[in-house]
Amino acid sequence: MPLVERALAEDLGSGDVTSNACLPDTLRVEAVLEARAPLVVCGLEVAAACFAAVDAGIAFTALRRDGEFVTGPAPLARVEGSARAVFAGERIALNFLGRMCGVASLTRRYVEAVSGTGAKILDTRKTLPGWRALDKYAVACGGGTNHRFGLYDAVLIKDNHIAAAGGVGAAVKAARASAAPHLAIQVEVESLAQADEALDAGATLLLLDNRTPAELREYVARYGERTSLEASGGVNLANVRAFAESGVHRISIGALTHSAVAADVALEVSARKAGA
Repeated sequence: MPLVERALAEDLGSGDVTSNACLPDTLRVEAVLEARAPLVVCGLEVAAACFAAVDAGIAFTALRRDGEFVTGPAPLARVEGSARAVFAGERIALNFLGRMCGVASLTRRYVEAVSGTGAKILDTRKTLPGWRALDKYAVACGGGTNHRFGLYDAVLIKDNHIAAAGGVGAAVKAARASAAPHLAIQVEVESLAQADEALDAGATLLLLDNRTPAELREYVARYGERTSLEASGGVNLANVRAFAESGVHRISIGALTHSAVAADVALEVSARKAGA
């Protein structure tokens, strides 16, 4: 896994001078990866890959499943192997696990906040560079829905596209004429007139950015049975339910991946033994 290899190279450099100086190379340890607070588990396979990249002889046993909620404190996995190797992989494994559990846990809070409304919680492209697949996987583990992965797998016409193309209708018609037929065409609109123009030109979804719940209800009343409506901008845990109760079908939230706090996870040695 290239991302793991880069992370290890960045951290290890020429070697772990601390462990190499104070621990014999024959010493083996058993350790536990644990959650110290409630969280949604995510990233165990990546954590295992971190240890395996240091030493293929390290035994990693997952004790939970990705997507599972634990109340904490709770063991997530057991690790056994050379003490030097386990400690060399420890921080990188925790960095991956902490971020991924953090994203999954924040997503779960948003999903729970809109429970029963029918609205889906979506991520965005506001991901950590190089981490997009992991960030979006974590959103899915938290119960969210992945939006487009990149610029290549969905058409999303935003305000700058509209300005450059010469209008909503012109942008949508051009996209409809040249984009692959299987791609849905979503358009960011700023008024009811633009929404009419977009749909008349062949748009299949509407993005409503920085609209209040009251404004969203007006769009839902007019277009809710005709197309899928997505709200974004200004959404947080305190107001997301009000957005969902407006009747929109989707709510996209960049904070899921750009502002999630890393989960509190740790590795603790549970046993030591001399090797052969």
